[in-house]
Amino acid sequence: MANINATQCRAGMIINYENELCRVISVEHQTPGNLPARVVVKMKRLKDGINRENRFGSSDKIDKASLEQHMLEYLYEDGDHLVFMNNETYEQMEVSKEVLGDDLVFLTPNMQVELEFYGEEPLSATLPVSVVLEIVETDPVMKNANATGSYKPAKLENGVIVQVPPYMETGEKVRVKVEDRTYMERVK
Repeated sequence: MANINATQCRAGMIINYENELCRVISVEHQTPGNLPARVVVKMKRLKDGINRENRFGSSDKIDKASLEQHMLEYLYEDGDHLVFMNNETYEQMEVSKEVLGDDLVFLTPNMQVELEFYGEEPLSATLPVSVVLEIVETDPVMKNANATGSYKPAKLENGVIVQVPPYMETGEKVRVKVEDRTYMERVK
């Protein structure tokens, strides 16, 4: 474990707090009047998902978990697990669907995914920033629709509904930002 100052803590980091791995959800630096500065860290315990909050002094040390990151290729789904392959060693491994969480709907075969491991245990997965998906259902094109007009809902091939410009039609492909599930652009 690497010790870092509380002020270096960032959302998304995995830390060892009271001998339990926690993912940092948010960090707030507070300077209350003439009192010493402090850092309020909201975190989620990885083993059971319980949210926690703690206040650290700005010079307090936090144990940052030593994680290994591997870029793996998603192959297929097998029950409650997903099968990934290391393209360098061709070794395959099963990862619980829970590791991907809500991003699971964006996973497609042959997609390169960055997995974080603590020892042999996969803790989290990072998908590409954006994915290209086809619109399977949306309202008809509006007359005189332009890009600056209001948006309309569109159902994508993975079941996710995003807001798209009014000129978009069923069958068109769009680029969607995975993080917040928003329309980025039309793909030809």
